[in-house]
Amino acid sequence: MKNSKFNRICTSVFKNTVLFWVLLMLSCGSQNNQKRSTTPSHPNRTRFIKIQTGADNTSNYLPLLQQKRVGIVTNQAGLLSNNIHIVDYLISQQINVQKIFAPEHGFRGTADAGETIVDGKDTKTGLPIISLYGNNKKPNPEQLANIDILVFDLQDVGARFYTYISSLHYIMEACAENNIPLVVLDRPNPNGGIVDGPVLEKEHSSFVGMHPIPVLHGMTIGEYAQMINGEKWLKNGVQCRLVVIPCLYYNRKMAYSLPVRPSPNLPNDQSINLYASLCFFEGTNVSVGRGTELQFQIYGSPFLQNMPFTFTPQPNLGAKEPMYKGVLCYGENLSNQNKVDRLELKWLLNAYKNTTDKQTFFNNFFTKLAGTELLQKQIESEMTEDAIRATWKQGIADFLKMRKDYLLYELK
Repeated sequence: MKNSKFNRICTSVFKNTVLFWVLLMLSCGSQNNQKRSTTPSHPNRTRFIKIQTGADNTSNYLPLLQQKRVGIVTNQAGLLSNNIHIVDYLISQQINVQKIFAPEHGFRGTADAGETIVDGKDTKTGLPIISLYGNNKKPNPEQLANIDILVFDLQDVGARFYTYISSLHYIMEACAENNIPLVVLDRPNPNGGIVDGPVLEKEHSSFVGMHPIPVLHGMTIGEYAQMINGEKWLKNGVQCRLVVIPCLYYNRKMAYSLPVRPSPNLPNDQSINLYASLCFFEGTNVSVGRGTELQFQIYGSPFLQNMPFTFTPQPNLGAKEPMYKGVLCYGENLSNQNKVDRLELKWLLNAYKNTTDKQTFFNNFFTKLAGTELLQKQIESEMTEDAIRATWKQGIADFLKMRKDYLLYELK
């Protein structure tokens, strides 16, 4: 009976969502006709519809949570448009939240990348916090014993090695194995519809790349959840009972600026846009600015002394022990770089060309980030960027064909 009731509610959510989009399309058509026939007296009076995240789409998920014991996977970015945190909102709506599951960087989003997070208690709500990083990436049956339904609300940035989609994989797997429904509150991808980079090879799967997708996948995290389920990427091909609560007034061509940092070392829109291109440096002896206020907007090392920009990393938020702490680094400042619309290799190629220490330029982590051994070999053999990019084309084409069935938003 419980499953039947849940399925009826999910069907209602789907119908309401379809009705919403039909009405929106009709509304847009009407507005377009008005725009053709009239001219605003002042351009500043033109009205813009604000994107609403899945968390704002409350009427489509609150009915699923009522009279249920709820667990939630979220962090500091789990905000509604009024800046109320999703946990606080659910509690205000008398939803019986039992516990919080926190990904890499913790519930408040202040931990260093890769730092071990211990379980604890949220000081504001008193709710227990279960860490999903380190040795406990997947909730165990004991941690899920008093949970009827799980909510997932994390802000992704559209890159394969950003670990929140890996946490999503393990959450979905745990839900499937324990027969717990999962509700994903969708959020826009701040890197929009960009799809680019080498496709991960299965033998190089890790927590920074679990699935055969390009570096930039161009999907929202809700769409990605549907792909994980539909492609049966979970252990033993299991599938979870998944409901995605869509964003409203959104398509993937729209610019979306995050109201808070999705993680400590992505402080602004510029860092998020450059993240996928500069993250390859994490598998080299080059710093990406951790320990400065220009994280993922600069790069440099002591071995690039003929480059124009200098910085000296020091401990700060999200980097207690930054690479090259207290050491002068030479490199390039990209904080004023125009927004990129693809995965850029030119900075990586430039650094390799100019380093005085090619022998230790790459480390073992580089192949995990690239998802293939080929990229390092291509760079070491001094292939041009165009030649390297040509080797990605077939993989990207195959991926685009596969993901069509899972997209929720228009490709305008």
